[in-house]
Amino acid sequence: MQTPNTEKSPVELAAQDLFDFAVDREDIKAVLAALHPNAQTPRHTLEYELAILKIISVGWSLAYFLEHSPHKAALAENFWDGVREFSQTVSTTSGLMTGQNIDYFQILKDRLNTYVGAMNEKTDATEPAAVIGPEFARTCGNADDVFTVMTGARLFIATIGSVKSYLEEVKLR
Repeated sequence: MQTPNTEKSPVELAAQDLFDFAVDREDIKAVLAALHPNAQTPRHTLEYELAILKIISVGWSLAYFLEHSPHKAALAENFWDGVREFSQTVSTTSGLMTGQNIDYFQILKDRLNTYVGAMNEKTDATEPAAVIGPEFARTCGNADDVFTVMTGARLFIATIGSVKSYLEEVKLR
């Protein structure tokens, strides 16, 4: 009797690892623990928006770092499929708790479009984090809070750096 081959390909394994990293909250907790006491944005807002920023930063990193890679499409598709499933769970749970329909995947897509739009407008920025930080603060409703700007930029830089290192480690970049 033959057993079906259930082993995942290196690309599928990488997508799963990156998805797990994207939804892990430990680094978000660390960023919040190091938050300057004069930060004016409510912590619950920061935590919510940082979780969104981390997920979309991982997805953006795949497109950026794998621009010319033959693995780009498959890895991105597997990653975003995982995010879509996760989003359905978040949407369902949130809907049950609040009594309102929430489409978390649409929220992620809208935020991604916001950040990409901001980067497209600021073509003179020397690096993406110089755009992401201020846009993150605007998204949090506090564009003038330098600590919120720095918090968003810090998570973005750490996330894309981790993704880049991981892709190099597993030889997909």
